[in-house]
Amino acid sequence: MDVNSGSGLASPERLPGYEFRPYRGHDDHDAMAAVRLGCAQQDRTDAHSVVEGLPTAAEIAEASAGLDDPSRNQVLVEHNGGVVGYATIRWWQERDGTWLYLHRGYLLPGHRGQGVGSAMLDWAESRIRRLVQQHGTTRTSVIGANAMASEREATALLLEAGYRRVFSLVELELHDLQQLAEERPLRADIRIGAVEPGNYRTAWKTVVDSYADAAFTQRWTFESFLATADPTCWRAAWDGENMAGVALCSIRRNDPTVGEVEELSVRAQSRRLGLGRALLLDGLRCLREHGARTARLYTGTANPYRSYELYESVGFRRQNEYIRYRKPA
Repeated sequence: MDVNSGSGLASPERLPGYEFRPYRGHDDHDAMAAVRLGCAQQDRTDAHSVVEGLPTAAEIAEASAGLDDPSRNQVLVEHNGGVVGYATIRWWQERDGTWLYLHRGYLLPGHRGQGVGSAMLDWAESRIRRLVQQHGTTRTSVIGANAMASEREATALLLEAGYRRVFSLVELELHDLQQLAEERPLRADIRIGAVEPGNYRTAWKTVVDSYADAAFTQRWTFESFLATADPTCWRAAWDGENMAGVALCSIRRNDPTVGEVEELSVRAQSRRLGLGRALLLDGLRCLREHGARTARLYTGTANPYRSYELYESVGFRRQNEYIRYRKPA
């Protein structure tokens, strides 16, 4: 497809009736939310997902504000004056030094199968390759894309374009927090309690260390940890005087009836003692006490510790699968 080197937008003559234009800010948020809603039935989107649900216009505005230069790294697709799709690009460095340039696109079902999705993909890849050159990350960069397992058309498009599946996340839900599994006794020298401010850095380090050998994980600084901190339902386990594990749980901002287990980490030397289960149940009780009726979490299917078996043992059930694809930049 033709690409204008200045704007990176597709030439509309290749797609009669369609125009690719830059994101313009506040006036676009309602239309972008409408696109997401219009895709939901066809793609079987889980509206309550903590991985990728149905964002409101306000949530799209917040996400857009967090982009680097959103007017150049977010494009909207119009058909006869109305917004029918959009695509977004963001990037970050992973723990192993890889720079991941991730794009995500959404297109209303009635406009699929006409080359529009391919044109959106071409725009994203062309823009990413320019960014890679500008950032000087050619040797360490990859292009990434996400799709739910239920997004059949997006999945087919990515596979045809040479992407390969590298890992996936499975989301689980505990439907009723009133029905929690029974506790199991712990050793007498193990205690579980709240995470006090003086222990925030230790809690962060506990999580970071648990990902030391994990692939495809983003660098996570203590400052970014604090920036999103909601410690109300954070729980920690101490094995003697040492913090052995944490369960970082929170109430969803957009739906206070839903709790989320954001992180459940136990240090290697303290595993097989029942700490993960005890921390999880304590965190879930805290969520229930603060008004949550259900709980959500997600975990990688390639997790060597098969943590999803722990989650299922206390009543969590699998929902959708979220697949991560990559190709060379």
